[in-house]
Order: sequence, then C-alpha cells, then structure tokens
Amino acid sequence: MLALRYAALLALVVWAGGLIALGSVAAPSAFDVLAARQVADGRAIAGAIFGETLRRFHQIAYFCGGVLLLSLIARRILGPRPRRAGIRVGLAFIMLVATLYSGLVVARRIQTLQREMGVAPSTLESTDPRRAEFGRLHATSTVLLLIPIVGSLALIWWELRD
Repeated sequence: MLALRYAALLALVVWAGGLIALGSVAAPSAFDVLAARQVADGRAIAGAIFGETLRRFHQIAYFCGGVLLLSLIARRILGPRPRRAGIRVGLAFIMLVATLYSGLVVARRIQTLQREMGVAPSTLESTDPRRAEFGRLHATSTVLLLIPIVGSLALIWWELRD
C-alpha cells in the first residue's frame, strides 16, 4: 500500500507542480524575454516555444494521470480502501479527461489557428474573428488546466489526512 500511495502522491506532485511552474514561470518568462530583446515576431515565437513545451508536458500529465488512476483503483481493490475512494477515482478521471481534451483537442485547434494566422494573435485587429477564437481557445485551455491543479490539491489533502 505504501508504494501505491507514494506513486499516487508523486504523480500528483509532478502533475500539479509542473502545471503551476509552466503557467507561473515558463510562459511569462518566454514572452518577457523575447519582448525585452525586441525579437521580431517575439510573441509568435514565445507562443510557439510555450506551445511545444506544453505539448511535451501533456505527455507527462497523461502518464501521471494513468499512474494516479491505477494506484487509486489498486488500493480500492487490494484494500484497505482509502476514504472516499469512489470520489477520488472520479476526480482523478475528470482531471485526466480535462488534460486529454486540453492536449488532444484544444491545443491542436490552437496550433491550427496559429498556422492559419501566420502572426501572433495580439497583432490582429481586436475585431478579427481569428483573434477572438484564439482568445476563446486560450481561455478554455486555461480552465481545463486548472482542473488538474485544483483536483491534485484536493487529492493531496485527502492523502495527508489518511
């Protein structure tokens, strides 16, 4: 049981910690550095760099989600059951689905839209429908990536109480 709990906690920490680091450090840094150096198309380049970083992190998140789910299910089957095991499994499943949708659907739509635009969305007129669509997709991605962060914090709290 200890190994299963450890695997679940490690997956949660990597998943949530990675998302927090990407959103609070990596993305702002990429945009700030390229803006400060006045690189031509700096926002588009920063977006491309962060998009690729996020794409690679999604692979890690999928793995963490799988480890978390398998660990929770194994603990539920092998016993003793964690408190509120069904809720925990359900929450882990929702977290994984949100991450899969973010990485496989929303991120691909963003990438396709960026290719079609050929420039940073911020350079387009505010009335341009492509800019509005990018903003909507970016907001959707942000909300979807907040789900595993909040879910991880809840699951870590439950683990600490057990």
